[in-house]
Amino acid sequence: MAKKTVKKSAVKKPSRAAAGTKKVAKPELSRSPAMKNLLVYAQDIHGDIKGGRRPSLRVPIRSLSNVSFSNRKGFFTIGKKVSKRTLSYQTIKPFAQTVRMMAFAKHLIDTDDFASKREVYYTSKGSSKRGAEAGKAGWGPAAFKEQPESDAIMDDMEAMISVNREQLGFIPAEQNGSVAGELIVIDIDPATGRRIEIDCTAFGRGSYSIPSRVEGLEFRTRAKFVLAVETAALFERLNGHAYWKDAKCIIVAMGGVPTRANRRFVRLLSDSCKLPVYIFTDGDPYGYGNIYRTMKVGSGNAAHINEFFCVPHAKLIGVTPQDIIDYNLPTHPLEEKDKKRAQDAIKNDPFFKNNKQWVTALQEMVKMGVRVEQQAFAARGLNYVMETYLPEKLKHPGKMLP
Repeated sequence: MAKKTVKKSAVKKPSRAAAGTKKVAKPELSRSPAMKNLLVYAQDIHGDIKGGRRPSLRVPIRSLSNVSFSNRKGFFTIGKKVSKRTLSYQTIKPFAQTVRMMAFAKHLIDTDDFASKREVYYTSKGSSKRGAEAGKAGWGPAAFKEQPESDAIMDDMEAMISVNREQLGFIPAEQNGSVAGELIVIDIDPATGRRIEIDCTAFGRGSYSIPSRVEGLEFRTRAKFVLAVETAALFERLNGHAYWKDAKCIIVAMGGVPTRANRRFVRLLSDSCKLPVYIFTDGDPYGYGNIYRTMKVGSGNAAHINEFFCVPHAKLIGVTPQDIIDYNLPTHPLEEKDKKRAQDAIKNDPFFKNNKQWVTALQEMVKMGVRVEQQAFAARGLNYVMETYLPEKLKHPGKMLP
């Protein structure tokens, strides 16, 4: 079979200075969409001040009241409602914090560096008085009292600048999931700037960890599909028995609700190599509404960047309410909070309520009054899930829940 390849990314290679020397920004970084949008916004603020006008911030409202689901696009999109925050004695601190955060982002882009969300919080509290560069000196009265305060400003700025925060140099400090299978990931050595190829079949009983910054990654694979699984336990079983070799697939562990990096990685991999994506969660309203839906269409709070952080063509391979019957699986009672979550999804969630197949599935689960875990297949044999269940479901992808 011919190898599937990806066209070279439009993202240019990051530049790193030799080990032990200061990093120097490459010229193209200053021309990146993130930097361009950042400078435009900063120039607007500067222009208002020079013109004797009170500067203002226009922040898109990130709530369900300003979010809609597009069947054509296949993901949640943000509306046109914005909150205009004009500088006043009441808004001076958050206004100053936003401008300082913008300056810090410019510094990160200029130096080709990055900072975790926690590091951003502590940077504002810095005590150094030397140098004028953002990130070296503290922010004085604009320092954040607690991290939720800095997180909120960061989210607002992301929506304002119209790029994802990873492009601004801000990354979360979280586990982004694991990858196994016949996949070559082409990355950049951060110390030398050289291209390196990472073979995901060469980790023995281990696996490749998805990095926080995935933009610019390239892929090469002979796989036929991507299988994203909810739990680390199922990932370990599939990887431990090299299921990916026989199934000719790539396995990705989501580790619960997938992180942004996890979702972006799957999206880039799928788009680049033209691979279908099948999601495997527990059979419960949380698995459907929080894990599957987030991977497929994104979330309401992140509607301004869902276009890049979801996989609209993904399908749910299982576990479905019908699977409980077809495979005689052991179950657990559906708790009241689960029933409420299912009913809320049917009534209020734009993705579910406009999809008859999902409405039927959720209604069936509530009627049955039970939920089922991925590991329930072990009741039929430890390897039943990969020897029988998955092969049978993969024969009929058209029957999977959309």
